[in-house]
Amino acid sequence: MRVILRNPRREIELTGRRRVHALLAELGLAREGHLVIRNGTLVPGDGELDADDVIEIRPVVSGG
Repeated sequence: MRVILRNPRREIELTGRRRVHALLAELGLAREGHLVIRNGTLVPGDGELDADDVIEIRPVVSGG
């Protein structure tokens, strides 16, 4: 799977399937602070990611 991370922008390649929460834990990222997007669609924390997916991980930004 190709994982595109933002802030700073970088890409990594991973093999195998994972659930969203496992992927974020492996990358050392907090679930509450990041959005996981596959094909333009937000994926829930228990969502399954396939080995051939392209995933984008964006930090959650809040402000006022």
